[in-house]
Amino acid sequence: MVAYRSSMVERTELPSRGRRERAIEDAGYNVFNLASRDVYVDLLTDSGTGTMSTDQWAALLGGDESYAGSESFEQLEESVRDVMGFPRIVPAHQGRGAENVLYGSLVSEGDVVLNNTHFDTTRAHVANQGAEPVDCPAPGAFDPDGEGDFRGNFSVDRGYEVVDRVGADRVPVVILTITNNSAAGQPVSVENTRRVREFADRIGATFVIDACRFAENAGFVRAREGEFEGDPIADIAREQLSYADALVMSGKKDGLSNAGGFVALREEDLHEQCRQRGILYEGFPTYGGMAGRDMAALAVGLREAVEEGYVEGRLERVRTLGNLLAERGVPIYTPTGGHAVYVDAGEVFPDIPPEAFPGQTFVCELYREGGVRGVELGSFAFPGADRPDLVRLAVPRRSYHREHFEHVADAAAAVTNRENVRGLEIVSEPSTPELRHFTAELRPR
Repeated sequence: MVAYRSSMVERTELPSRGRRERAIEDAGYNVFNLASRDVYVDLLTDSGTGTMSTDQWAALLGGDESYAGSESFEQLEESVRDVMGFPRIVPAHQGRGAENVLYGSLVSEGDVVLNNTHFDTTRAHVANQGAEPVDCPAPGAFDPDGEGDFRGNFSVDRGYEVVDRVGADRVPVVILTITNNSAAGQPVSVENTRRVREFADRIGATFVIDACRFAENAGFVRAREGEFEGDPIADIAREQLSYADALVMSGKKDGLSNAGGFVALREEDLHEQCRQRGILYEGFPTYGGMAGRDMAALAVGLREAVEEGYVEGRLERVRTLGNLLAERGVPIYTPTGGHAVYVDAGEVFPDIPPEAFPGQTFVCELYREGGVRGVELGSFAFPGADRPDLVRLAVPRRSYHREHFEHVADAAAAVTNRENVRGLEIVSEPSTPELRHFTAELRPR
């Protein structure tokens, strides 16, 4: 496992209890509305919140800011080709920009899009095209106490059920998200990826992998899928991605960068269609919403993400947080995923009904107790979905240490043991239900 030596530090302090009380009230009991200065340990997301390496900073300083023909774009294109095996890319400012470029090119009104589990922005982009997003999770994917090495898998049987109902001509895209963020960050096997490839071929659909956490997924494959025991992480990642027609990538996750993303493609006609849409929404095809310096840093980050020691250390840090929480009696989804630990807030607050948002209640109480910011991924974030009220504690890459995790676990344990906690009700929310958790405001019931 790789160890890190700090080359730069940031001073932080735990705000007083009174300040935290005022801050969460002023934020409308939505932690997205908190100022970062009011947060002590920020586990809201692992997207763009990690620490870049000295090699990434060195590359960043040499970024080519040319509008067209940027050398930094060529470096990024080469890294995608070497690490992920795709010859063509369309850069974007981040993952949701890449989703807009690809799904805006592939999906039309009346279509049905299948995914092991759609995450919030993916679901919103599909719905924005007038299509229906349908989840096909593996059996038991949403059971915090379930068993299985690859509970993030796509249920091909469920996929065929949907196709039989709506017809193959209405299913132009099949998506596989690795790891499965909405299902507690659980991994997807290569064997399942091959089955999804066959399924997509049989119904004539484009097979897309959402590769935001492809390297973490490869780490799980090596540890749990016998065919790949002892194989290099980089080789496993290329093998798994080789079955896809296209990739959507947020460079802010396994690109180890603070900004950026891209669509990666094999087929020339689809690449050209995405390039033209990218010009409209993101920018010229050799920068696509990113500064040259960001492309240069992302090019380095993709290569670092598949290094053996990095992946082993990354998964171990998440396990460490999970173990500390479990030791203190905090109910968590097990086994832990690759980027986050998920707390079962429904078990913590069994007397709070789903319509009073036990997960969001836990998020607010965790902030109130320890200045820790997490995110709810249950009845508040996914209205109408049949899933448990989980709270995600996402671990930024190469940023926090054991003493931070000890603090988080102590705060979560204090919340778990608290009595007479009231739920919440929504005061205001946006018109797009798939995105309401970003900006809605609430109050205690």
